Amino acid sequence: MRPLDALAKVCGDVRPGEPAEGVLGVEPALVAAPENVTEAADVMRVAAENGLAVVPRGAETRLDWGAPPERCDLLVDTHRLDGLIEHAAGDLVAKAEAGLPMERLAEKLAERDQRLALDVPLPGSTVGGTIATGAAGPLRSLYGTPRSLVIGLTIVRADGQVARSGGKVVKNVAGYDLGRLFSGSFGTLGLIVDATFRLHPVPAATAYVVCAVSGPEDAHDAVQTVLHCAVAPSAVEYIGPSGTVAVLLEGVPDGVAARARQTADLLGENAEISGTAPDGWGRYPDGTTLIDISAPPPALRDLLTLLGPDIAVTWSGSGHGHVGLPAESTPDEVADVLGRLRDALGRHRGGAVVRYTPEEVRGEIDLWGPVPALALMRRVKDQFDPDHRLSPGRFAGGI
Repeated sequence: MRPLDALAKVCGDVRPGEPAEGVLGVEPALVAAPENVTEAADVMRVAAENGLAVVPRGAETRLDWGAPPERCDLLVDTHRLDGLIEHAAGDLVAKAEAGLPMERLAEKLAERDQRLALDVPLPGSTVGGTIATGAAGPLRSLYGTPRSLVIGLTIVRADGQVARSGGKVVKNVAGYDLGRLFSGSFGTLGLIVDATFRLHPVPAATAYVVCAVSGPEDAHDAVQTVLHCAVAPSAVEYIGPSGTVAVLLEGVPDGVAARARQTADLLGENAEISGTAPDGWGRYPDGTTLIDISAPPPALRDLLTLLGPDIAVTWSGSGHGHVGLPAESTPDEVADVLGRLRDALGRHRGGAVVRYTPEEVRGEIDLWGPVPALALMRRVKDQFDPDHRLSPGRFAGGI
């Protein structure tokens, strides 16, 4: 039986792929959109029986992150897996399907004055895609990333077996914390079907303290001043090339107002208090090449000195940020900036990973850089996907 016919027997939405659906230029032969965990498991089982290479797809907001797959026989689309399964408001827990857009999840949670404390920079991002790429915005400084907020996960393994860990289930799978393991796995270990999250109350009041800074030293001093004072910010961001340090404060109205005034006094005469976020807050910097950077917060001074005043950059108080390189950057120029970033951040035990870049650049650079845990990652890949059929070649080291 042809794979298309076999898939159609177990899934209500199966069709041939189209050129426009290509993953970084690799066109899928088939597309299947399961409606529930049973269909998802059957689709993955049929794929295993036919030796099909599988690439998951959410809303395509980050499908251009990473490397192109070595092949894409089957694109598994999660748009029909879009429900909020459960919201246990009393326990501050919610369980959502992988294809649910983050904005819709936020709207549903807000009805009970709760939120998932992930400010995802790209509109339309889905639950599954956000976990698979480990994406997070400024709130990561206080609340962490998907890795920190996922407390349970349901996935389908490469062979079609359903596995669950954490949340409200009794049994974990082979001792793995799937939420942590699958965060940032780029679809290389299994298909995410649903996730259970730890929630937080929506704050009664918020305020932003925004301060213009001049140069690397000034930016470093402003960020360090806020991080080492008692105002307890929810997020601290440097936004360049405008040269802005912004601080988010959350809590009860009187407390937020007092902390905002204290923060403004600490930052000096250029600081202003606002009820709205400054331009660039929580967004990726402009550019056709996006570089994900990480290092301890004191690395900001070296980072800005290296980049100069004209390159777009964001930097969180958690020591994580992004650099955007302009469209006119040549492959040699991208490689040069990337190499210097890795050298500078490496001195702080940090690194730089290219998230997306034009095709002509991608073939000339090392997207991932040094990966100290690569041997361990390969062993995990072998255990979850022994035939290497899940998003083959998309991740670091060709995983």
